[in-house]
Amino acid sequence: MAEQRWLPLEANPDIMNQLIGQLGMLPSWQFGDVYGLDEDDLSNVPRPVCAVLLLFPITEAYEAFKLQEEEKIDTQGQEVVSAEVYFIKQTIGNACGTIGLLHAVANNREQLEFKPDSPLKTFLDESSKMSPEEKAALLEKAEGIHGAHESCAQEGQSEAPSADEKQDKHFIALVNVGGDLYELDGRKPFPIVHGKTSDEKFLEDAIGVCKTFMARDPEDLRFSVVALSKASP
Repeated sequence: MAEQRWLPLEANPDIMNQLIGQLGMLPSWQFGDVYGLDEDDLSNVPRPVCAVLLLFPITEAYEAFKLQEEEKIDTQGQEVVSAEVYFIKQTIGNACGTIGLLHAVANNREQLEFKPDSPLKTFLDESSKMSPEEKAALLEKAEGIHGAHESCAQEGQSEAPSADEKQDKHFIALVNVGGDLYELDGRKPFPIVHGKTSDEKFLEDAIGVCKTFMARDPEDLRFSVVALSKASP
């Protein structure tokens, strides 16, 4: 069977908020741009923050690092990944934006609100105990999520590329689960543990991980950071 391919999603908080709203998440938490990574810039990001999404370029330097990282973890291991981490593999082309949103939302369900029987709540309820591969297979059949993704992907500020067009940028999510900072990337075989964090320090710790991505390709400007923050009352 040919691989499913979706339209790429922009790193645009308005589009992301529209998408999660269509899928049934209430607007008590909202995505917003992180315009800079220094202390003054981060002080302008609404708090608390429960997830960070990073859009970054897939370059030769990154792919080489990714391979080395997986080999190192395979041979040396890493901190134990909590069973509470929600992780889904990416088997759908160009779906990394929506998979990043799912990682952000699913790992913070206890503090987010959803409409009953909405596509997002239904998907998370059905998939919560599944393996990463089973979650991916369920997403391939989730017509409500696919339809909302396609609708929102066409409404970005730039012209949406064809679903068949090769993409060289990718989304990951950074979340705090049980006091550990996790990188969740559906292209990788497992979550990556980046050490301890806390609700108070999470944004700064997540931005530290983003900076390591940027340092691998210091001349490349194709990075975007978005935070999921509690909306003002």
